[in-house]
Amino acid sequence: MQSRDRGSIKWTSLMLPEHVEMIKKIWKEDERVEKGLLDEQKAAEIDFLLQRALHDDLTVELRVHNGFGYDVWPLRVTRVNKQERTVETVLVDTQETRTFPLEVVSDIKIV
Repeated sequence: MQSRDRGSIKWTSLMLPEHVEMIKKIWKEDERVEKGLLDEQKAAEIDFLLQRALHDDLTVELRVHNGFGYDVWPLRVTRVNKQERTVETVLVDTQETRTFPLEVVSDIKIV
């Protein structure tokens, strides 16, 4: 990894900005974290905690896979739509509504 950094310092002055951006994008792809599969027990635990958060109006931290890694969102659950397999939420800090597909949810924690 260290040699990559030295090489980028050495060559970036000779490269066009578009090339530098493309190389950064490629390096980011290398750091991608694949989403693992949930076992039945973990899926049932997530479902239970989503239902509890919904009925008791609890604040939770939802850990979701964003395609490259994981994001943690502090939010309140407003609806769990099992037909469309989505979770409708309101972000705690901005009060913005946000919908997440259930397949990107990897964990939930009540705070």
